[in-house]
Amino acid sequence: MKILESHLSGALVLEPTVFEDERGFFLESYSERSFREVGIAERFVQDNHSYSKRGVLRGLHYQVQKAQGKLVRVVTGQIQDALVDLRKNSSTFGRSHTVMLSGENRRIAWIPAGFAHGFYVVSEAAHVLYKSTEFYFPELERTILWNDPELKIDWELKGEPLLSPKDRRGVRFREAEVFE
Repeated sequence: MKILESHLSGALVLEPTVFEDERGFFLESYSERSFREVGIAERFVQDNHSYSKRGVLRGLHYQVQKAQGKLVRVVTGQIQDALVDLRKNSSTFGRSHTVMLSGENRRIAWIPAGFAHGFYVVSEAAHVLYKSTEFYFPELERTILWNDPELKIDWELKGEPLLSPKDRRGVRFREAEVFE
């Protein structure tokens, strides 16, 4: 597995080894042994599958209590994935990073606990799979406003994004609950 820089402390972008021939391809999307070797030793408790149409923007979501680390990949389609470091004691606190994830490039984003996460669908549709280190608790979820100018996230938008009511009501970064 190849590790790519993410510019945020603790976050990784991974390129798995792909075995490809005229029949198709094979890759390990998760191997406890391989991930432990690159420093991801967390236990995953939940797998999620999100389907979204072109122009949908989800995020920026996180849970301060019962924080979630996420291992994110795209099976089909393409997304602009975004993460924001919310760990007050981190050298990259308040900084954001984006990475294009797709079924074609097969990259995997490791987003540690302490980050907000979101994505924007740039293809016709996208199937996004992610493993989580903590269960989802709707009552504990927080949302930061996706377009807060302080975060300087380049979503590479093609028009106005499709947002849920929850994501429209996100708070600005400076008002957000963060990790001590």
